[in-house]
Amino acid sequence: MTRQSRFRKVQKKSDYTLVITILALIIVGLVVLSSASAVLSYERFGSNYYFFTHQLIYGVLFGVVAFFITSQVNYHYWKKLAAAMLVLTIFLLIVVFIPGVGLEHSGARRWIYIGSFTFQPTELAKLTFLLYLATWLDKRQKGIKDWKYGFVPFATILSLISFLIILQPDVGTMSVIIVIAIAIYFVAGAKFSHLALLGSGGVAMFLMLIKIAPYRMARLTVFLNPEIDPQGIGYQINQALLAIGSGGLFGRGLGKSIQKYNYLPEASGDSIFAIIAEELGFIRILMLIALFMILAIRGFRVAKKAPDFYGKLIATGITSWICFQAFLNMAAISGLMPLTGIPLPFISYGGSALLFSLASMGILVNISKHVTEK
Repeated sequence: MTRQSRFRKVQKKSDYTLVITILALIIVGLVVLSSASAVLSYERFGSNYYFFTHQLIYGVLFGVVAFFITSQVNYHYWKKLAAAMLVLTIFLLIVVFIPGVGLEHSGARRWIYIGSFTFQPTELAKLTFLLYLATWLDKRQKGIKDWKYGFVPFATILSLISFLIILQPDVGTMSVIIVIAIAIYFVAGAKFSHLALLGSGGVAMFLMLIKIAPYRMARLTVFLNPEIDPQGIGYQINQALLAIGSGGLFGRGLGKSIQKYNYLPEASGDSIFAIIAEELGFIRILMLIALFMILAIRGFRVAKKAPDFYGKLIATGITSWICFQAFLNMAAISGLMPLTGIPLPFISYGGSALLFSLASMGILVNISKHVTEK
């Protein structure tokens, strides 16, 4: 027996705490969605449970199948497909702009419409771009700090993906993808000067986007002064804060929300956190936040103990994605930062989002099977 084998061994089993946490988030999501979507579901389709059923089939059922597959496939396998999946993703991000194929809603073109099925390519982009970056950085470990060999190619591919997403436009998803990329780049060993340059460029880009789009400036204005124009640009955040405040410590009770009766926009989507707070109260909201914190702790633990550089990068990217997006959604709807329009992972309505979130969790669980223990 070698010295290394005496002190380290491969775990060979899944992180069951992580799996149970994911299962708990799915159950919570279905329960609160069945309530938050009931009113709108009945108005549009004549059934209180249309959105719930749709989420159960296209999100949970397909997502669990994807989770099972990715949790069983050795995570190194994705190296072979990373480049092809990124090319496919870029193609789909372009397809959304084709009339008759891309679906436009509220001035945004983020969906591909096929029959009765809608698909959001940006949700796929989070996962495939993450896998591509991990594969690319794993191959360039010794050149990551180099300007020409490391930074310029990284900034170029990140700019391309960001550009295609901002055209839709979807600043929230673009922000999540940038955070995923920078998290992986940082763990890979990037120079702090390069990270600072990326940060400066990101700030400059956001300021430019705010300047060229009046509605983004309006969101920033409402964030700084929520009382302004409560029946206009400040309507959503004021209704969300009213829902959160009226929930108190223990909430009105499951199914007893008032704001979901067409007072709060996107009650089953981006604003669902406010409905949860109204119905379940502050104490149970803390329990939901605790689930995301457990997921973060277990996810970064997997990254820390991953058996190789590639596994470390993927685990870091997946955990950063889910946890940052959860923070961004909850902080925005609570008035702690400007509204972003992104869903709460595992909770908000959206089959594409849940499908790819569960697929990514499967990859994370597969990495957890190979973690090394002292």
